[in-house]
Amino acid sequence: MIVRIMGEGQVRLADSHFAELNKLDDELLAEMERGDGEGFRRTLVALLAAVRELGEPLPDDSLEPSELILPAPDATLEDVRALLSEDGLIPG
Repeated sequence: MIVRIMGEGQVRLADSHFAELNKLDDELLAEMERGDGEGFRRTLVALLAAVRELGEPLPDDSLEPSELILPAPDATLEDVRALLSEDGLIPG
């Protein structure tokens, strides 16, 4: 699966990591619903770190269709609210 982190680039992740990332996405969605800015920030940082750690960055000149698009590390709660659908950032 190809994941784009806005402002950073694309990462290739094995599908086997989907469950782990989905748990973080569920936490992020719950924090957004509660308006928990501190929890949101912590979970967003953890989600992006997991993608970077588990994935393999694609070359900058590579432009493949992204299956998932994640917000930039400096995105605000309001920015991410605008990106979320009912399923969260990672479709379940």
